[in-house]
Amino acid sequence: MSVVELTDVVKRYQNGDEIIEALKGVDFHADRGEMVTIIGPSGSGKSTMLNIIGLLDNPTSGTVTLDGRDVSRFTEDELTEERRSVIGFVFQEFYLLPMLTAVENVQLPSLWDSGLARHDRAVDLLERVGLADRLDHTPDRLSGGQRQRVAIARSLINEPELLLADEPTGNLDQETGRTILDELARLKDEEELAIVAVTHDTQLEQYADRSVNLVDGVIQ
Repeated sequence: MSVVELTDVVKRYQNGDEIIEALKGVDFHADRGEMVTIIGPSGSGKSTMLNIIGLLDNPTSGTVTLDGRDVSRFTEDELTEERRSVIGFVFQEFYLLPMLTAVENVQLPSLWDSGLARHDRAVDLLERVGLADRLDHTPDRLSGGQRQRVAIARSLINEPELLLADEPTGNLDQETGRTILDELARLKDEEELAIVAVTHDTQLEQYADRSVNLVDGVIQ
């Protein structure tokens, strides 16, 4: 069963008197242990599609299922809980809090979870992405690649089934980007994650199990 599936998804926006159709009947799925990239020109609907997959936006029509469950039936509280526990997010901007250490930043999404193991998991994740010697470093003492590794570790703290990455190598040089992609590919296998990545970086396609091309709201 797919972790996430979109069936005939349409998304329309009202812009003054104009109706913009950002997605036009999109069918899509991502399975466990699979990395899928969404590529396409600016304005093609990639961000809209990622927001719908991440339960940050609702389709105008069509169906979104998460682990086989139709999310249109979820309450706002249920959607929030699914985003917290099932979905991890990695962004082009790292969004680390500057006053917190690496391990504290990683723990942030789990702060309302009373589980005592969250510190141990944060340490374990940072060790697995090669930052065992940077646990107590604040972001200003980390390189761009190290900050992105902290962000990846943070996205995994709640043991999600689905990881969404929006231009994860966009602010990194090519060599550092390759290192980050190596980490994502390794973690995908170790954690049996479904990874969906929006990107302009052709390097990421080399790591993907599958790529879809989105043009003018339509998958080609």
